[in-house]
Amino acid sequence: MVDKISSWKYAEEYPSEPAVISRARQRADEMGIESITAATGSHLAVLVGALNAKAIVEVGTGAGVSGLWMLLANSNCVLATIETESEYQELARLAFDQAGIASSRLRLINGKSSEVLANLADAAYDLVLLDGDKDTLMQQVSESFRLLRPGGVLAIAHALWRDRVPDMGLSDENTMVYRNALELLSNSDDFIATLSPVGDGLLLATKRG
Repeated sequence: MVDKISSWKYAEEYPSEPAVISRARQRADEMGIESITAATGSHLAVLVGALNAKAIVEVGTGAGVSGLWMLLANSNCVLATIETESEYQELARLAFDQAGIASSRLRLINGKSSEVLANLADAAYDLVLLDGDKDTLMQQVSESFRLLRPGGVLAIAHALWRDRVPDMGLSDENTMVYRNALELLSNSDDFIATLSPVGDGLLLATKRG
């Protein structure tokens, strides 16, 4: 039997992270901001490239790590990224500036995701990444159904939530939020969903045409 832990570790260490993202990650670590892993970021970058994504929405800007992975994958995409912490947004702005990302490709929005997403246009986005505001995750998923164009992809980071989601004996609030979101997408007639163990779990669901 293959050593799955060794395989997971090898896959996590496989991507080569650009220096500008590593610097953003270091600043995040210093501030106690949890970032997606490089392997998760590379998955998102591949998605952006494969979709030829032009419009992306991100919930949870953090220090800009995930945003950089996506923006650097396609020179034409525009990112709308939502964050409640203005201090985090300043770190992200620094990261985007250091990467040479033009201001025309960015919308840094300070606010609650549930309120911001409700004001975005229908079927206008190629990719929606949810990585924040766990308390309103189900509402974010519901809004994502509306925001994505046919063929667009919904990505949920930390979908396995500290490896707690698979353990049916655990039913704390955060674990149940992610478990319910996974179940909703798995049973949806409107999406094709898959779950990767990369990082802390990455749920990917594409909207049927």
